[in-house]
Parts: sequence; structure tokens; C-alpha cells
Amino acid sequence: MFRIFPFLLIIAVLVAFYPRFDEKTNVDWDEYLGGPDRNHYSLLNQIDTNNVTQLKVAWSYAAPDTGQMQMNPIIVKGKLYGISSALQVFALDAATGQEIWRFGDPFKSGVSTSRGVTYWTNQQGDERILFTSGHWLYALNATTGKPIDSFGQAGRISLRTGLGESAKEKFVISNTPGTVFENLIIMPMRLSEGADAAPGHVQAFDIQTGKLAWVFHTIPQPGEYGYDTWPKNTWKNTDVGGANNWAGMAVDRQRGILFVPTGSAAFDFYGGNRKGKNLFANCLLALDARTGKRLWHYQFVHHDVWDRDFPSPPNLITVNHNGKRVDAVAQTTKSGHVLVFDRLTGKSLFPIKEVAVEQSKLPGESTWPTQPQPTKPAAFARQSLTEKDLNPYSKDHDSLVTVFKSLKKGYMAPPSKQGTLIFPGYDGGAEWGGAAVDPNGIMYVNSNEMAWVLTMVDTPKQSELAHLSEGAKTYTLYCSACHGPERKGNTKSGYPSLVDIQLRQSRDYVKNIVSNGKGMMPGFTTLKPEEKAALVAFLFGDEKQEATGVVNNKGKNPVIPYKTTGYNKFLDSQGYPAIAPPWGTLNAINLNTGEYVWKNVFGEYPELKAKGIPQTGSENYGGPVVTAGGLLFIAATRDAKFRAYNSKNGKLLWEYQLPAAGFATPSTYQVNGRQYVVIACGGTKLGTNKGNQVVAFALP
Repeated sequence: MFRIFPFLLIIAVLVAFYPRFDEKTNVDWDEYLGGPDRNHYSLLNQIDTNNVTQLKVAWSYAAPDTGQMQMNPIIVKGKLYGISSALQVFALDAATGQEIWRFGDPFKSGVSTSRGVTYWTNQQGDERILFTSGHWLYALNATTGKPIDSFGQAGRISLRTGLGESAKEKFVISNTPGTVFENLIIMPMRLSEGADAAPGHVQAFDIQTGKLAWVFHTIPQPGEYGYDTWPKNTWKNTDVGGANNWAGMAVDRQRGILFVPTGSAAFDFYGGNRKGKNLFANCLLALDARTGKRLWHYQFVHHDVWDRDFPSPPNLITVNHNGKRVDAVAQTTKSGHVLVFDRLTGKSLFPIKEVAVEQSKLPGESTWPTQPQPTKPAAFARQSLTEKDLNPYSKDHDSLVTVFKSLKKGYMAPPSKQGTLIFPGYDGGAEWGGAAVDPNGIMYVNSNEMAWVLTMVDTPKQSELAHLSEGAKTYTLYCSACHGPERKGNTKSGYPSLVDIQLRQSRDYVKNIVSNGKGMMPGFTTLKPEEKAALVAFLFGDEKQEATGVVNNKGKNPVIPYKTTGYNKFLDSQGYPAIAPPWGTLNAINLNTGEYVWKNVFGEYPELKAKGIPQTGSENYGGPVVTAGGLLFIAATRDAKFRAYNSKNGKLLWEYQLPAAGFATPSTYQVNGRQYVVIACGGTKLGTNKGNQVVAFALP
């Protein structure tokens, strides 16, 4: 018996820990961000802190088009599945990078960025790849890349299906892969952020048939919880929409709980037509994954007028809290906070207080008198700025001080006509790349430190537009906020000039962008064909500029009393941040205690480094991957470097100059006993060059 006991003990230990050492988990990266918990973590350890300096390029794949690639590749059974900047889905041999098949949307239904595809299989061996193009969700045969005809119609269904009649022609796409639970796929959606936004309801579809399974109304209907947090009949979607999940979700498959972070209601910066807290905008929702029933929610921003969307999928973690093991859900925010809740009850593990905030003075607006403010963990991005925090290296320091003094400032300071400093900015704090968490409860999150300026102006009255041609009116109402009244754009903030666009693009290309959007720009699907034609004629300089004498909004697009002057970063004349470094950081936070393990400046400007200026950090997009080999891999920065850090102490161990900036989250996997790390290099953001490479690294 004594001889048998040690053997039984070993068996018991192996059984207890079996799920953590599942062969599939240890080899593949078969879901977005590594798994349903979205923890970006791999048990692979062939590449470790001792040999990471030996990494070499194992293979590279050139996508058939160039531009921004945000995709996190998935790897299943030796095949890598990804999507190009122009939404062509491809399957590669994960050991060699050789293309196996490629599928391009034959309907050319959308131009957008995509963060990847979704893989699904069942016990019968049916394997599918699901992805979106425009408002369509496609199902492809994972072996052949051909559409599955039994899914919807000709292998596709519309993401507008469960949104109601009001969304029939509105802008609806998805940048982020859907979340699988059993035979369901629950889809994120990106919508317009103006008064023409569709409702952001959460929809689940049957993966085999494409039929709508359930809908959760993020803008509640009569009799539903939260209906009284909006004006009556807001759900009819006449001039309020949004409250959508665009960043992706996580799912606890054992418990059948879906965790859904939502964004702001639209219009983003004025809510006079949506008085109230506005549930379920800006919420972390826990839903029954089978039915869509609400289990609990937490709203982080009440009546959002700052575009404070939850920017990333939550992380499902287990921590030691007050001496107990707690299954928790952690959510990063644009404001640079981490929220940690009990997965079952929704109770916060760390104190969050409601604090009084300054109220809006814009006529018609009613901002909420208090807002949540987490007390622990400490924010991973600065929360306030003074004159001492302005860029000491800028030649424009005095003028920056003048601008800084003119702006409204403070925690959740409301939008204003004088200009309000938004810091952390519209892009975080945390961004869509998401955070990594290891089994010890250490979260690794990269952060932006960029200030933006939000300025509100009166929307032109109908009489003020009467002297303009039809195309000029359309441009003024829908385009000038980002591209400027003179069409010069704001290249420093990422908005291109439209001056002389006829020398650079064709009419068909511009018409397609107006209709379907591209990158940060939504498509204006509710504009009538004659309005689009007039707009393109205006942009191409061949529309006569005489007044029509009539201004008619045709009842299609609600006009709200204020608009913004655009998404403007607070920069100096050279395009550098107006605030002092660091402009980007990489953080390790112990979520068991809420204390920091380490914090690094992340990224650099090579030209400033050459002048002897210490490392400044930079804006960054895309997240990290953490491995059992003690490593953290991340690209994300404008300097186009791929880096590996010691995850325990933050020491930089290895870096590689990519062919283009890698604004994406990497993946790691193993094929034939060899571990690989792979990153998509698409560039274009932050003024970087375009790219089309998928690059995989391995040990020699």
C-alpha cells in the first residue's frame, strides 16, 4: 500500500492540473489573444530568457495588399490563419509561411482594419473560419477557404440582422473576431459615432446555420432593466445609437458566462438628447452565454461625453485576494485604470469611489454629477498635468504653455467651447491590443500617454449653409470636423488632407471610402446617392459652387446642436507630444495585491535619441504576449521594433527592426517541436510606412 500511495498521489496531481497542461493549449494559438480568457499567455517555454537573443527570422509572408494590419494570427494543427489589410483571409503552413489558400470578399463589401479571424470545430470534424467584411459575417471551410453555402445565404449573414429596422442602412462593421461559445458566435460591432449611429445590441448567431440565436439590448426597450436611464423611446434609434461592443469579449465556458465591455452612446461628445446614466453604455456586462440574459453589470462612465469606451477585451483570471482564491475578471480602461471584479457577483475586489465632477455648461447638456474613480491599482497612465509637465525639449515651450493655460482641465472635465484637455487621450491609456496576464495574476499592459484637445462648436444652422453647393454642405456637416473646413486635414493626428485628392485617387475609390469607411473613418451609409455624388464632385473640384438657396437634411440624419473641431492631439509644431515624456509605458501589475511589479518607458523616437535626448517612449497599438519561458514579446511602437523583455523584472533582452511597424498583438505556437513567435507588420498609423509582412521568429 505504501508503494502504491506515491503513485496515486502523482496521478491525483496530474489530474488536478491537467487543464493547465492540455496539449492543445501548449502547442496551438487557436483563438484570438490566445484563448477564451483573452490572457495572451502561452505555456510554451522552448524560447526563454537564456536563449531569446538567438532568435532569427524563420519565415515571412507577403500579403497581397499593403496597409494597416492589426490581426492577431491564430494557429491550429500546423496552419496559420490571418487576414490582410484589405480583408483577404489566408491560410499558411505555420512552419514555412507558404500560402495554402486565400479568400477575398467577392462582393467587395467593406474597407476596414481587422484584428483577425475566428476558428470553430465540432466533434464531427466540421472546421470553420469566420470573419467579417463590411456588415457581413462569413463562414469559410477551414481546409479549402471556400464559403459554406449552408451558412446564411451563400456563406454569409448580415450583422444588422438583430438591430431592428432603424439600422437597415446604417454603418455596421466589425474590426474584432467574434467569441465562440458552444455552437454560437457572439459578434462585436463597430458603428458610426455620430447621431446616425445604429444601436449597439449584442448578437449571438448559430455558427452552423447563421440564424440569430439571441439579442441583448444595450439600449433597453420598455420593461427591460435600464430603460429608465434614457429618455423614453430612445430604443427606437431616431437620433441615439452606439453602446456597442467593438473591442471584443471573453467567455468563461465552464460557467457559461460571457463578459462584454461596451462603448459610449452616440454622438460621442454631446448627450443633451440622451439625458440619464445611459445603461448599458460604458459597462462591463456579464451575460448568460446561452441566452443573453443579464447577470450583472458595472458602469464605469455615466452619461459618457468623452469617448471613454472600454478599449479591450477583459481578462479572466484567478487571484489570491484577502487569503482566498477568487475567479475574477479584469478590465483595462482608456483612462489608465484596471478594474477587477468577482466573476460571479460583479463585486469589485478593490475600492472604487464616486467623486463629484465639474458639470457641463453647454446649453442643453446634462452631465452626470459624479463619476467612478478607482483607488487601486494605481493608474498606469498619468491622471493630471501641470505646466511643469509640458515637453521640456520642444522649441515651442512658451506657446505650449499659452495653449495649456487656455484649456479646461481636471478629472472628467466636460467638453467645452474653450477647449478641454483629454488626458489620457482618446486612444488611452489602454488600447485595443489588450493586456496579458500570467497564471500568477501578473498583468502586463502597454499604455499611451498622449493628450488630446476636445473643442465644441455650434453646428451650422440651415440658413448658414444656404449659400453652399450641395456637396459643400455635405462636406461641412459630415467631413469638416476631421479634415478641416479647408480640406487640409490634420496629418499629425492621423487625418489626411483632401486637397487635390483627384491627383491621388480615383472617383470610385473615394466613393467606396465615403460609403464603407476606412481605418478610423466610418462609412456614411445613410447619405443618399445624390448626396454622395455631390460630395465627391465637391472634393474633385468640378461641382459648381453657386448656392442652391435650399438646405434640406431630408430627415435622414439628425442634426445635433454642437459638433467638434476634430480629433486633435496636443502637439508642438514639429509633431511631437506637447507633454513631457514618457509618451508610452509598459507596466506589470500584481492583481493579487494591486501593487506594481515594474514599469518601463516603452518605445522611442530614433531622431530624438540621436540628439542625446533620453528614451521618450511613444504611442503604441497592439498588445503583449507572455510565455512560460519568462518572456514578454511586444511590437506596437512607432519605431517598428519587436522586443522581448524578462517578464519578471522588465529587462529588455532582445529587439529586432521589423520591415514595418507591428501595430498588432503577436502570437506564439509550436509546430514539429519548434516554437515560433509571429507578428503582423502593417504600419500606416502614427505616420509610419505601409507594410504587408507577416514575420515569424524561431531559434536556429
